[in-house]
Amino acid sequence: MCGIVGYIGRREVAPLLLEGLQRLEYRGYDSAGIAIHSSGTGRNAGLKTAKTKGRVRDLEERVPAKFAGTTGIAHTRWATHGAPNDVNAHPHLDKDEKVAVVHNGIIDNASELRAKLTADGVVFVSETDTEVLSHLIARAQAERLEARVQEALRMVEGTYGIAVLHADFPDRIVVARNGSPVVLGIGEHEMFVASDVAALVSHTRQVVTLDDGEMATIKADDYRTYTTEGSRTSTSPETVEWAAESYDMGGHDTYMHKEIAEQADAVDRVLRGRIDERFATVHLGGLNLDAREARSMRRVKILGCGSAYHAGMIGAQMIEELARVPADAEPASEFRYRNAVVDPDTLYIAVSQSGETYDTLAAVQELKRKGARVLGVVNVVGSAIARETDGGVYVHAGPEVCVVSTKCFTNTAVAFALLALHLGRIRDLSVADGKRIIEGLRRLPGQIDEIMRAEDDIKKLAQDYAEAKSMMFVGRVRGYPVAREASLKLKEVSYIHAEAYPASELKHGPLALIEPAVPTVAILPDDELLDKNRATLEEIKARSGKILAVAHQEQEKADHTILVPRNEVELDPVLMGIPLQLLAYHTALALGRDIDKPRNLAKSVTVE
Repeated sequence: MCGIVGYIGRREVAPLLLEGLQRLEYRGYDSAGIAIHSSGTGRNAGLKTAKTKGRVRDLEERVPAKFAGTTGIAHTRWATHGAPNDVNAHPHLDKDEKVAVVHNGIIDNASELRAKLTADGVVFVSETDTEVLSHLIARAQAERLEARVQEALRMVEGTYGIAVLHADFPDRIVVARNGSPVVLGIGEHEMFVASDVAALVSHTRQVVTLDDGEMATIKADDYRTYTTEGSRTSTSPETVEWAAESYDMGGHDTYMHKEIAEQADAVDRVLRGRIDERFATVHLGGLNLDAREARSMRRVKILGCGSAYHAGMIGAQMIEELARVPADAEPASEFRYRNAVVDPDTLYIAVSQSGETYDTLAAVQELKRKGARVLGVVNVVGSAIARETDGGVYVHAGPEVCVVSTKCFTNTAVAFALLALHLGRIRDLSVADGKRIIEGLRRLPGQIDEIMRAEDDIKKLAQDYAEAKSMMFVGRVRGYPVAREASLKLKEVSYIHAEAYPASELKHGPLALIEPAVPTVAILPDDELLDKNRATLEEIKARSGKILAVAHQEQEKADHTILVPRNEVELDPVLMGIPLQLLAYHTALALGRDIDKPRNLAKSVTVE
């Protein structure tokens, strides 16, 4: 993995591909490369490549001045097999340099295939699993390129999103998908392919998203889709909701800062058109879950990874409080491997910003195989999880470019509040409580703006806490998922080690770590557990621990307090995480980190 771009048409391809790669830089990568069908003649004809370890700007310097052609593919790589270096960068070619392949995903049986090919005399250049594909395609005996790719893919086990060029077929690019996104862009006498619409929207907003097991051939004037077995499939282009400007930085220094600042508008978007005043509830038309089905469920299980899992923890708490249904959240990566009992009376909810997170998608597919009812809570319309689930809720956060999730996390938590209110009003939540939650939801955008106005104060605090080598985050019940997410944010962008614990668990071991050099961030909403949380501060101060409180009122035992406006207790977690996003951001800024592209991380994790 990580980013794929391809083009076939009439324009010079190299500048288009480099621009597309730049729009995919947010996904995280360590090397980049490009392959084109050269428009030259004689020895100058055929495939030409340029690739390098490092950034797209480094690749631009490697692309020769005479790199002419109108068909090509390009890639940004996030290492899975082989160290980041020039040789392991994509695209990968066969020994005769007839076939070029870019690939997102992991070939699980690459070692076995590599051994067989080596025994047949193939000499491998790279350490990657992807190079196996280029040799398999080159050795296939079929006449048509499509059939050669199909023959190779039948030997492959694992996940892939691929784009293939062949020197003998200069009029086409062949692509295929299994577990890793592939999107076609439909233009005027030109066609695009990418792993993310961000690479396409400056040229076309008409797209076709491939399903798993689906392939496509794109030519300058047409495209066709079919299965890996060769059966034709029927697809129609869809219009992308967001324009190219949505992916720009908009005057901010980083995408992360832009996206934190966009949260008031984003929350307004997820609420818009969904409030039902008459019945003190909300309209969620995409759920495909009628009142009888909602009343018959006995449990809710929420699955996600990373920030999506933490948003799911908040969601489970809201569903239990408002709908009075037992609910819990679990990492999708664990659920899919532990042979969980699938209960017909349980509603399963899959959460993912991209809608392509592989572990979550695999969990959905396993649940569907066993007959479970699965809903999706995702940001990207038409994504794999959105298509695989029985219904769901789009969070409408808009494009999120920074690798770490901020506005999508917040919008996902709000989407869960909507779902919890909807389920609660179908069950036993009163009209009065429904109105109370609706009023709280309506206050959220203005309160987020209020938090953002305190950014300068948080920035000053970050200068102080940037000196820490490790930090502890604690909270109880509603505050614990906030602590988990805040800890993750700090780790992701600042590289400061951080741990999150339920506040009551400190005394069961982690209290041994408390000392002046290990600050604690404590989440203290003004709820029924406030006195218990204050007792935790007493324990920390007794060990000379430094405390930063996030609370609705000044905390006497804290060294510093970030004040957050009160909302309804069920909705307080939505607000309490936002100042801690700013804390992580300004801490990373103080340390000089590459905030939008944290080391070793990728935006959309489409491998295990």
